[in-house]
Amino acid sequence: MIDSLFTARKRTSGIALRDARELSLMREAGRIVALTHEALRKHIRPGVSTAELDAIARDVIYSRGATPTFLGYHGYPAAICTSINDEIVHGIPNPRVTLAEGDIISIDVGATYKGWVGDSGWTYPVGEISLEAQSLLAVTESALWAGIEMAKAGNRLGDISAAVQSYVESHHFSVVREFTGHGVGREMHESPEVLNYGDPGTGLRLRRGMTLALEPMVSVGHWLTTTDTDGWTVRTQDGTLSAHFEHSIAILNGAPRILTLL
Repeated sequence: MIDSLFTARKRTSGIALRDARELSLMREAGRIVALTHEALRKHIRPGVSTAELDAIARDVIYSRGATPTFLGYHGYPAAICTSINDEIVHGIPNPRVTLAEGDIISIDVGATYKGWVGDSGWTYPVGEISLEAQSLLAVTESALWAGIEMAKAGNRLGDISAAVQSYVESHHFSVVREFTGHGVGREMHESPEVLNYGDPGTGLRLRRGMTLALEPMVSVGHWLTTTDTDGWTVRTQDGTLSAHFEHSIAILNGAPRILTLL
C-alpha cells in the first residue's frame, strides 16, 4: 500500500514526477550526452563522414558505462542522428556521406545510463557558413532558451510552446510542426508532447519533478516536411535549411535544471 501511494503521488495525469535520486541518475545520463557532443564538435570539419561521427559517439557513450539510446530504437541502425542542411531530424550516419564546407549538421545524441535517458541535439556549422545559416542557428538556439525560460512549476506547456513559436516567427523563420519535444526519463519518448507552437496559458500545468526534452526544429522556408525512402530521414519539403536544438530539463519551482550540460 505504501508503495502504491508513493507511486500515485509521483504521478500527475500519467506523467512521472522524478525524485532527487532519479534526477541525479538522469543528470549523469545527460552529462554523458554532453560529453559526446563535446567530442563530436571537435571532429566536425569538411571531409569527415557521418559514419565517423557515429563511431566517435559510440566510443564516448560506451566508455562512460552507458548505451546509445537510439541504436535499435524501432530498428534505427545507428547511435546518433546526423541531419545535414535541409534534413531536419533522423538522418542516418553513412560512410559515403561526408561533410562539406558551408554545410550545417544537426546531431542528436541519446545515452541510457542505469536505465535513465539523456537526450540532446545541436546544430553545428561546417567551416564558414552563409549569413542565412548563421541566422538560422542563432534563432533556433535562442528559441530553445526562450522555451526553457518558461519551463517552471506553475506555468503551462503552452507557455513553453508559445515562447518558442513567437521567437522563431519574429525572425521570419518557421517552426516545424510535425515533430515535437517530449517527456523523457525511463524511456526516450514519454508523455507529454511538448509542441513548438501554441498559445500561452494553455495545456498541462507544469509540476516540480517533471522531466522534458525541449527541441525546437526551425526551417528557413515552410514548416512542411517529407520523409526519405529510408523511412527515417526527415527533410524540409521545400528544400530550405533547417536546424534543431534540444536539451533535457527538469522542472523546478524556479529556473529549470538543464540535465544535458557538462
